[in-house]
Amino acid sequence: MDLYKLTAHELHDKLVSKEISSVELTENVYSRIDEVEDKVQAYVTLDKENAMAQAAKVDAKIAAGEAIAPLAGIPGAIKDNICTKGLLTTCSSKMLSNVVPIYDAHVIKKLRADDAIFTGKTNMDEFAMGSTTESSYFHKTYNPWNLERVPGGSSGGSAAAIAAGEAIWSLGSDTGGSIRQPASFNGCVGIKPTYGRVSRYGCVAFASSLDQIGPITRDVTDAALVLNTICGKDEHDSTSLPVDVPDFTKALRADVKGLRIGLPKEYYGEGVDPKVKAEIEKAVKTYESLGAEIVDVSLPHTEYAVITYYIIAPAEASANLARYDGVRYGFRAANATSAPEMTRLSRTEGFGPEVRRRIMLGTYVLSSGYYDAYYKKAMQVRTLIRRDFNEAFEKCDVLLTPTSPVVAYPVDGKMDPLSIYMLDVTTIPVNMAGLPGISIPCGFADGMPVGMQLIGKVLDEETVLRAAYTFEQATDFHKAMAPLGGNK
Repeated sequence: MDLYKLTAHELHDKLVSKEISSVELTENVYSRIDEVEDKVQAYVTLDKENAMAQAAKVDAKIAAGEAIAPLAGIPGAIKDNICTKGLLTTCSSKMLSNVVPIYDAHVIKKLRADDAIFTGKTNMDEFAMGSTTESSYFHKTYNPWNLERVPGGSSGGSAAAIAAGEAIWSLGSDTGGSIRQPASFNGCVGIKPTYGRVSRYGCVAFASSLDQIGPITRDVTDAALVLNTICGKDEHDSTSLPVDVPDFTKALRADVKGLRIGLPKEYYGEGVDPKVKAEIEKAVKTYESLGAEIVDVSLPHTEYAVITYYIIAPAEASANLARYDGVRYGFRAANATSAPEMTRLSRTEGFGPEVRRRIMLGTYVLSSGYYDAYYKKAMQVRTLIRRDFNEAFEKCDVLLTPTSPVVAYPVDGKMDPLSIYMLDVTTIPVNMAGLPGISIPCGFADGMPVGMQLIGKVLDEETVLRAAYTFEQATDFHKAMAPLGGNK
């Protein structure tokens, strides 16, 4: 049986009924990894020995008649910027290529407490800076739907692992769309929770006011199950919210009658591939047929979102990455003759070009004489973006947009950085406002998956999940399997 094709909730039922064992399941997933990983290259590090040992422990609990958590004994993959005690956490960078954390991220602690299994650490754009998973120090990752196309990023490895059957669930991080965009490109479900809903403790910082950990899965039910485990207040993270965590699975009912779905006109204009737009319009009609009310809304400051993001995010990255100086940990240049030269060479050789580009941009906008003109002004625009969403939500319950204006594009497509940055126009505003957003598959264009984004109010993941689940139950897009086609 190809167990790697099943969802986490289906596999949980089979484990509880003793139809399968966790050892059998984990072996099946690793067999799949052995079969396709050389084509997809979703992972940086695999951890089969510990995964099999954990699987045996879960099987022992089941044999003893103990109850198990929904993710117990089910293999999942972890993005390589989330700290795992005793297992390499590299951020896909030369700078951290030898770093083994001495502690677990908060989300990892919670997953371990539920007896989840970790297959390994997934490839990503270096320090989560990118949209293609091509800036990794180790290797590129390829899209299982077409191996000649990118998987998106920066959580491209986590999404590709799900699409290729190399993991049952995975974790990514989202600073400007890095969960939702790769989920869209790979035909997966990916959700960015409300900022503060999930602790960032142990997630290597890129832009602290924007970063958020979330799941990438095969269907909405699995996304809710992972959220149930990883959400919650953490005393180590002052930005994590002191709010109760609902059982998100209770929101999964196929019912959108009377739900007001807003269509922001700014997300459907110039730059959206007509084939992508056509699939989104079909999805809107599906919601109408299911009883939802469609409302036209406007987010007038959307045109400034990308510009604002590329001031705020690099500024925070510049501050966060200052700690990598060749002194305390990480890569250290060996041929330096003085301490200042050591730091300069360590950073020059340890960081790739995309990371250096963003550090320089961030340092510039924070420098004397430019702070007010750039960073302060960007923070003011960020407030206007939040207000736009607040006003839109007075007219609707959720917003519906394309996740990406295009489908996955070719590897080494020679797109300039600015063009790639602009493709995040539909996802970046959600991070700027700290809102929950989910991408679910809603169709195909040029043989590649198209993702639909649903955006909710602060801490209203339940409505977002309900709307996503209803569409999923009315369609079959989430059941499609990636063919691993192409000529890579």
